[in-house]
Amino acid sequence: MLTFRGGAAGALLLASAGLFAAAPVAHTQPAPAGVTITADLTLTDDGVLEVIETVGVPADGNFTMSLPLRLKIGDDVERVFKVTDVTATGAGTATTANDQFVVEANPGESKFTYSVHNTVSDAPGTQVFHWLGVLNADIAALDVSVISPSFQMGIVDCKLGPAGNSRPCADVHVEPDGVLYLSQTDLRKGDAIDLTLQMPPSTVPANADIRDGNSAGPFSLTAPVYAAFGALLLALAAMFAYLLTARKRAATATAGGTNFDPLVQQGGRVDFTSPDGVLPGEAGLLLDAQVDPVDIAATVVDLAARRYLWITPVNARGEDDWRISRVNAPDDQLRDYERAVYDMLLPEGTDTVAVRELRAPGRVQLDPIRAAMRADAVATGAFADPKQRALPRWIGGALIAVGAIATVVLALTSGHALVGVAIALAGVAAVLLPNYLPTRTPFGDTVAGRVRAMQRGLDTVARDQIPPIDQETVFSRALPYTLISGRADNWIRTFRDMDPSADSQPGLYWFAGYDRDHNLHRFASQFPFFITALEGAFNPR
Repeated sequence: MLTFRGGAAGALLLASAGLFAAAPVAHTQPAPAGVTITADLTLTDDGVLEVIETVGVPADGNFTMSLPLRLKIGDDVERVFKVTDVTATGAGTATTANDQFVVEANPGESKFTYSVHNTVSDAPGTQVFHWLGVLNADIAALDVSVISPSFQMGIVDCKLGPAGNSRPCADVHVEPDGVLYLSQTDLRKGDAIDLTLQMPPSTVPANADIRDGNSAGPFSLTAPVYAAFGALLLALAAMFAYLLTARKRAATATAGGTNFDPLVQQGGRVDFTSPDGVLPGEAGLLLDAQVDPVDIAATVVDLAARRYLWITPVNARGEDDWRISRVNAPDDQLRDYERAVYDMLLPEGTDTVAVRELRAPGRVQLDPIRAAMRADAVATGAFADPKQRALPRWIGGALIAVGAIATVVLALTSGHALVGVAIALAGVAAVLLPNYLPTRTPFGDTVAGRVRAMQRGLDTVARDQIPPIDQETVFSRALPYTLISGRADNWIRTFRDMDPSADSQPGLYWFAGYDRDHNLHRFASQFPFFITALEGAFNPR
């Protein structure tokens, strides 16, 4: 085996003093006396050692030898060789398995050829071959020739014999043409061969595979890896801080204690107004980022209060029901999602529909309404655009792909493969980030906070604050907003003594059946049933 790391091998083995009669052997059977080995070794320009070896075994004998191709040369340091292009003719076989090169020769002559890789490394000012092996069989005669690309190959030292009692090699020399010859006889099992050769620097490419368990492997923690993971941690910290800020902003948007006064007084009259002109269905979506049945029901009531629809209580088959009829056709005052609700209730060619009929399977299609409401929130800037949220995912996917490729390439080349892992982890974070961001934008949070403030403001409204002529309009226009907060009963209770004919027109202008009533007592008892039925029609089944 090699005895030093800094030295370099010009060849792995010399004939039988090479793979067959060298290096510590894992298991072997003693060869009979009379075994002869002749080997011709050629070190190619590519640094590959090509071996042609002939083994002669006497009758009734056999020869077996195993050589580890992974040799320990120091603490946590090993040298790895590779044998390829193995052929065996005659009475012998040669195989490579489990990091062992195994040769078997039966009586007669066997010829083996093979190539040994990873045999060359550099030393300061030279390329050096220093080989130390221990014979594990008696060998009658050993004849080796070594040819390298440089005729300037020289012998530094050659010794053989048992450990502690070695002697100079009897016959080893380099001819003027640069060919090394080694001849020995009567080599005994246990004898060691210690041979040191050298060649001019850069004679062949250095390709020795020396592995240090303490050295940096492809996945070791190196300076570039620390830098990459440092950048990753900074990026993750920035993402996490942004995520926490956005989620905290969204959580506190509707938690304030301020009120928004929805009553606007002008010229002795009072009107109802919503913050930023937000509509009931839009307000419900902003508050919980979901299109709920109550949001659609509130939109229907709002369309009636704005004179697009007319609601009439009816009794069908002994059960209470309500008919929704067309008053005015949709115009450019309606938002897209309101038009979707209108068209869902009263498609073209239909002027009236009963709430009971809406419960028929397939009659109500909610997906287009949900999509239209979300698109409206995106258009107003209250919700984040899903297309913009897709950009981080595309970037993250690209980073994952780049990181995976970089990991493989770096592991096979310069090392620092964990840099690629850091890049891939940054990609994973970028892909996952949009999943945890709130749906509302900062503007949406502001509007949602004002909607909640308006709901608190509606809870403080007293009927006597409003002139009788304006009470019915204010009551009707605000009613859909109290539906989405679950406070409609309180709102109706506040106006239950209101006379709907105080505006010179009997009854409610958008809900039939109360023309003779001078208060909202009957309406207060029946309207919740209408809302419950309407929400039931919009509940997916």
